[in-house]
Amino acid sequence: MELLHLFGTEHQKKTFLKPLQQGQIRSCFAMTEPDLAGSNPVNLATKAVKEGEFYRINGHKWFTTAADGAGFTIVMAVTNPEAESPHQKASMIIVPIPTPGFRLIRNIPIMGEAGSGYFSHGEVVFENCVVPKENLIGIEGQGFALAQERLGPGRIHHCMRWIGICERVFDMMCRRAMERELHPGKKLADQQTIQNWIAESRAEINASRLLVLDTAQKMEQFGAKAVREDISTIKFYVADVLMKVIDRAIQVHGALGITDDTLLSFGTDTNVELGSMMGLMRCTNQL
Repeated sequence: MELLHLFGTEHQKKTFLKPLQQGQIRSCFAMTEPDLAGSNPVNLATKAVKEGEFYRINGHKWFTTAADGAGFTIVMAVTNPEAESPHQKASMIIVPIPTPGFRLIRNIPIMGEAGSGYFSHGEVVFENCVVPKENLIGIEGQGFALAQERLGPGRIHHCMRWIGICERVFDMMCRRAMERELHPGKKLADQQTIQNWIAESRAEINASRLLVLDTAQKMEQFGAKAVREDISTIKFYVADVLMKVIDRAIQVHGALGITDDTLLSFGTDTNVELGSMMGLMRCTNQL
């Protein structure tokens, strides 16, 4: 939504942003490629060749989160291969789903979880996929710059979701500690280690929230580029707090904590540091 809000044309906003904001459709972002390092979007093999009033797209992407069931994808593709700077070779183009030539190969299994719809990481191909040139976001060669604009708000969104998960997990941990008896009249909450875990979790969640609010305020005032170090800080710090709080809650729940009878295991089946989605999104939705 940030890309379309900040850089979309009026036609793009009406056609794609408005129904996205209203929850009528979902979107997905196709950047990472299986044969090239996903952490470096400067290197892309996917091409978008302009042919009159259209772009013809060919390429192979994966970890296109939520491609299954999305209304459209924004694809990063090379449009200016001869550009002097590698940062000016790629562009972002909207591809409605379905469009002939766009194909979802599979939902990639993650740590035993196949995933579907919003919880999936799609592997997709573009085979002579033709879209009108009016689907270009911004100007040609601006894709890398747009990607950087997208990262700041996106990382704040991740942290917001993680804090929400932490709060629910914290409530579950406290409730379990008060209800579970080790012996008649002796509850888990009476144990010093459990009390320590609860106190540490509460302090870390509060600290995470204040860090994220501070970063969001600075970004609103000065822009994402000016606070990139703050954004990086909250990304790793809040992710670490999330894993600690979930782990403590699992420990307090004992064997029950590793079953699917609670929500706790849903927050641990993906790589949190990478900001990714499947287990955490699923956990957020169920909360």
